[in-house]
Amino acid sequence: MESVVAVVADPVGSGGRWCALAADGGAAGPVQAVPDLAAAVARREAAERPRWVWAATDEIYPWLLERAAVRPGRCHDVKLVESLLLGMAGWHARPRSLGAAWARLHDLPEPADAPEPGADDQPVLFAADRHHLPPDTDPLAALIAVYADQRRRIAGSGHPDRTLLLCAAESAGALAAVEMGRDGLPWSAAVHDELLTGLLGARPAGGARPAVLGDLTRRIQQALGRPVNPDSPAQVLPAFARLGVPLRTTRSHELREVEHPAAALLLRYKELSRIHAAHGWAWREAWVRGGRFRPEYVVGGVVSGRWATRGGGALQIPRLLRGAVVADPGHRLVVADAGQLEPRVLAALSGDPGLARAASGGDLYAALALDAFAGDRPRAKIALLAAMYGQTSGEAGQLLAVMRRRFPTALALVEAAARTGEAGGVVRSRLGRTSPTPSAGRFLDADGAEPGAAEDPGDSSSPNLRAARSWGRFTRNFVIQASASDWALAMLAALRRRLAVIGPQPRLVLFQHDEVVVHVPAALAPAVEAAVTEAGEEARRLVFGATPVPFPLETHAVECYADAK
Repeated sequence: MESVVAVVADPVGSGGRWCALAADGGAAGPVQAVPDLAAAVARREAAERPRWVWAATDEIYPWLLERAAVRPGRCHDVKLVESLLLGMAGWHARPRSLGAAWARLHDLPEPADAPEPGADDQPVLFAADRHHLPPDTDPLAALIAVYADQRRRIAGSGHPDRTLLLCAAESAGALAAVEMGRDGLPWSAAVHDELLTGLLGARPAGGARPAVLGDLTRRIQQALGRPVNPDSPAQVLPAFARLGVPLRTTRSHELREVEHPAAALLLRYKELSRIHAAHGWAWREAWVRGGRFRPEYVVGGVVSGRWATRGGGALQIPRLLRGAVVADPGHRLVVADAGQLEPRVLAALSGDPGLARAASGGDLYAALALDAFAGDRPRAKIALLAAMYGQTSGEAGQLLAVMRRRFPTALALVEAAARTGEAGGVVRSRLGRTSPTPSAGRFLDADGAEPGAAEDPGDSSSPNLRAARSWGRFTRNFVIQASASDWALAMLAALRRRLAVIGPQPRLVLFQHDEVVVHVPAALAPAVEAAVTEAGEEARRLVFGATPVPFPLETHAVECYADAK
């Protein structure tokens, strides 16, 4: 039986209290005061490696790392688990703090969650009311009561084993997120300067546009025949319309379909402008310290389970700037990428024999092309993406019909999920992460857009029907994307555990949905690559059971991130 310990830190000073917990989540012994909590946690972690139960990892763990450099193997994050359980009950919009969970247990008004802290905020641990509990409530007693209630709710879920795995993986992800923010991704300011100068010209003074953006602005204006601000769709769209080029938006996918020379110039301007704003010189001054990019991840920040960040753009480092990510001397970056993850998830979820057969080889799209699209890989990819995202217009609609005939079980799964969403229902990931209903409020998808925002241009139905179909497209992809998040979190947790066995030097330094980067002494790189492979296989087994669908992680041990692709 695993050891489980509930722990709270004093709001001031270095002490705290803890209590061992029983299998049902209740207290299994006396409450103990601990004068130096960080040191005591380090000692107990070394002795028995318990599962630590605390209100929120992002509140207490940075404090523990700072004071004792202790890296717990396991935890139960009450705030993150509460969010998962609320979602399963259809209560996505309810507050998730310890105080809110305690209030629900006692039929009291729920305190609203505090705003997420920003990059420059003081540690939440020392906020006056970090738990949102009434003044006369004992935080440790409340923590134990809420944890016991969560254990009961997990046991009463439809698949308790899956729910427990999801909660454990989410909590392990929280530990990894704090560690990656502390350890940081190696970042060369000199290389970054060189790359930015090559792309944008010399660093401008004040808030001026870099020289290359200024030149592109002039060329765009010349091509459109009038002065426009390329950052303003309100100016750009009418300028294109006057030239007989109607556009609904200035999004890149629309501009790529336009043959007018101004479109290509605007695409290049948007790409470079985004780099300047999101990863330029000002970004480096804010986010790179001591030769490390130190992101602030928000675990479960997207409703599908994908992570978000509090600024910094860690989840979208442009390929053009990856040359600035350079390992320390004598070290390597082990970069591991789960290619074609979502199509493989669809194959494993649905159990479609034809799609599983295509996924068993190296390139799923190529195998799919040979099986159903006369060897045409681009068309096979369009067809599979149309199946996952619900695109029905143009060529995608025709290819979708082929998919429906050749892979009926896979298409039945996503189309059932779409119908559920259109009817206002909820769908679930493999481990039970639950989609919101349309009435639960406005949620963001993995790309930062509202669910279903990218509407099918061929849909001319009524507004209500369009809204239903839009939500159906969201739930259609939710089951796949959220299940991919299940696998990625389980893989991350398994890899973190294996790296700890290798030794203190391998450090997880980046996580981007289906990709991880480990900074490691060169001599240990082969061991880390083996650990990555083992972690991916463990996650496949845990999340999808006996599926024949492989989830390969391609690894590269490189000195520079740009060399991994």
